[in-house]
Amino acid sequence: MGTVEEKLVAQCRDLVAPLVEADGGHLYLVAATQDLVHVHLTGTCAGCPGAQMTRERLIEPVVAKVAPKAVVKVTTGFSPPEGAKRVERPA
Repeated sequence: MGTVEEKLVAQCRDLVAPLVEADGGHLYLVAATQDLVHVHLTGTCAGCPGAQMTRERLIEPVVAKVAPKAVVKVTTGFSPPEGAKRVERPA
């Protein structure tokens, strides 16, 4: 079945990362548990006002499939937090 993190990475790789990358951004997974999912957006998404819409319409629905009770935290900036793992679209 896999852990919450493994399931979330698979969903983000297939659904979220391609759309974020199409806009010139990059998606990082900082933390993923049943209670909290923290993702970080860099590139053109850093400080972008559209990050809120990306969260509400793209990231939160994907997280809800994997961890329905998790609080979703989305941060933006030019550098990812230490230990964050980049999630890239499939080749």
